Order: sequence, then C-alpha cells, then structure tokens
Amino acid sequence: MTQREAALAGKITPEMKKVAERERVDPEFIRSGVEQGTICIPANVNHESLVPAGIGEGLITKVNANIGTSTDFPEIEKELEKLQAAIEAGASAVMDLSTGSSDNIDASRRAIIEASTVPVGTVPIYQVAVKAMEEHGAIVDMTVDDFFEVIEEHGRDGVDFITVHCGVTLETIERLKREGRVADIVSRGGAFITGWMLHHDRENPLYEQYDRLLDIARRYDITLSLGDGLRPGCLADATDRAQIQELIILGELVERAWEAGVQVMVEGPGHVPLDQVEANMKLQKRLCHNAPFYVLGPIVTDVAPGYDHITSAIGGAIAAAAGADFLCYVTPAEHLGLPTIEDVREGVIAARIAGHAADLVKNRKKTWEWDREMARARKDLDWEKQIRLAIDPEKAARYRKSRNPEGITECTMCGKYCAMRIVGEHLGVEVPGC
Repeated sequence: MTQREAALAGKITPEMKKVAERERVDPEFIRSGVEQGTICIPANVNHESLVPAGIGEGLITKVNANIGTSTDFPEIEKELEKLQAAIEAGASAVMDLSTGSSDNIDASRRAIIEASTVPVGTVPIYQVAVKAMEEHGAIVDMTVDDFFEVIEEHGRDGVDFITVHCGVTLETIERLKREGRVADIVSRGGAFITGWMLHHDRENPLYEQYDRLLDIARRYDITLSLGDGLRPGCLADATDRAQIQELIILGELVERAWEAGVQVMVEGPGHVPLDQVEANMKLQKRLCHNAPFYVLGPIVTDVAPGYDHITSAIGGAIAAAAGADFLCYVTPAEHLGLPTIEDVREGVIAARIAGHAADLVKNRKKTWEWDREMARARKDLDWEKQIRLAIDPEKAARYRKSRNPEGITECTMCGKYCAMRIVGEHLGVEVPGC
C-alpha cells in the first residue's frame, strides 16, 4: 500500500507520524494533505535507512542537493562525501545524477541509497542513455523496454523519487520549433527524449505508456517528479508556449497518478526573470491542482557564473513565498563544472536561506521562533547563542573567531560604538559587560 493509498483509506502511516513530528503539526494534517495530493512523502518501501520527509503545502520549504559521478570524475567515494556534506548542511533530499558508465551508475546509486537518511531521487533516463551509448553507440538507439527496465531497477534499489519527462510530447516539440528559442532545450533528460522522438518519429514512451510507469511507481511507492524537459535555459525563453504546453500536460498526468494511488510532484523552471517568478508559481499550482512544486532556482539572471547560488537563492525565495514547496539547490559551479564538497555546502545553505525567508512570509510559527531567538541573542551580545542559532554555525564561528580579538564583547565592526550597547544603556536595559 502506498502512502497515498493509505491516506485515501483514512490510515495514518508511521511515515506520516514522523513527518508530523518533524513539522510540529497534527498527523491528520499530513494524512489529509497526502490524500488531497498537496503533500507527498517520498519513501520507497526498500529504502531502509530513510528518515521520512514531507514536501508540500503547509510544510517547511524543503531543499534538494544534486550529486553524482560523471565520466570525467567517476569516484563514488567523493560523491558519498558530498552526500554527507549536503545532509550536514541541512539538505532535505539528494538526487544522484550520475552519468559515468552503466556499472558506475548502479554502484553509485546503491551506495548513496544505503548511506542516505534523506530521500534519494534519480533521473533514470540518464542511465538509459548511457546504456544505449555503451551497447549501440548512440543515445537514440534506446529501446522502449530499456526505459522501463531501468526505472524498475531504480525502484528495486530503493529510489524514493524519480524525474520522468512525461510531458515532452510531439505536440510540445512542434510548439517549441514554431516559436523558436535562444537556448532550445537545456534539460539533459529532455534533450535525450527529444532526440529519440525526432529520430524515430515516435511519441514519448513515458507519455504513451504512462500507465506502465504508474504500475512500477505504485509497486515500490516511488514518488513521480514530473520533469520539465522544456524548462527555459535562459531568461529570453521563460514562460513560452512550449514550457506552458508541457505544464498543461503535466497537470493532466498529476490527476492520473493520483487515480492510480501514486504520489506525485511537478518540476518547474529554470531561468526566469524576477517579474515572472510569482506568475509561474501561480500558474503551476492552478494547472497542476496544487501538487507539490519542485523548482530549480529559479535563476534570475544569466550573467553570474560562479555566483549562481546567489541568483538562484533570489529566485528561490520569491518562488517559495509564492507557493513553491521544494527548491533544488544551485551551486557556485553551475554552468561551469562538477561541484566540489564546498560548492555543495554553499549551494545547500543558499537554498535553505531562500526557503527560510519564504517560510517567514508563509508565517510558519516555527520559523518565526528561530528568528526571534536570534534577535534576542544579538540584543544580548550573546555570541555563543548567535553562532548556535546560525543557519551555518561553522561559518559564523569561523568569522567571529578570525575577525575579533579574544574576549571582545562587541564586534570589530562597531566596537565601543555598538548601537545595541549604547541604546541599551540609555533605555536602562542591562547589556552583558556594561
């Protein structure tokens, strides 16, 4: 029985109870959200080390970190180190996007699932494409059965959610071609499936045989993350006909997943100008019936390589405040190369800041308590508490120690001219050290 099937039957599962405890809400709130489809709990029945997390309406905004090997960097141990760095930095989930050899992809995925306490996602078409290259010498030689055999394998291994580009259809590709784009298709999965469809002049098998996909997902309780294969890869391509046509199709597929007892979330853009971010969130929620929305960024300018963790945090804060539930991190290495462990940390923290800022707007009581406690610690010049409450305590402690002489009560920014101290003295408020 999937989480959704249990919710529809009125049952509160152990996973729902754990999510409710972490979110400080009533378990019935979680069950009701799963029943309505506004909350999902990615929890494959075979992921034994998992600590369940909820994604969706009324919950704290979650953050995903992408890791995984590549043909140039196939070392699995490095990715396991990134996994731990992501979890320690506060990632709610990770995606294994490995694209090395097929054997390397299998080994990486299984090692990550075994080591991960957070939900693990994959993009199965990556492995399908690698397998086709190894066996036939061309990605377009993927077979329909290859698609579903790899998805089944990921399910058996314990993958909690999979990105599947079901909304890339012959119709959406025609819309793309008629309108034209600056960057065309930047999604790897979207590009692979588009190339296959155009080469064979056939419909997308993930769309055409969607019921077959649902059967596999239901068997392992895999949450489908309906991928945006036509997401904009630059600001000039945002919110065009192809993107919206794909979103309309995904909305229809959301309903079919729910009818089959399968949990689902929807992926979104991408590169989006500031003034279009909120509109994209509202449109998705309307067309996809308030299913949880999982967004990359959004990145709000194309000209900041090396700083795209910042461009995405700006967009992510606006997106989450407008309804996005799950932010995929972007690291400083985005558009430039495979991220290092430090890049992973920076990306997770930046996305968490964006999500936290949005949760304050959503008026999450737990979120406001955290900020108020920090404000009191600052007023009291309680540096130990400030560091303990920081979203990145390690970095805060490092800055404090390196920039201030030992024993200083204030900080070297203001010193004896500290506003907190001066006003506290004149208001008759006792400030430590006075």
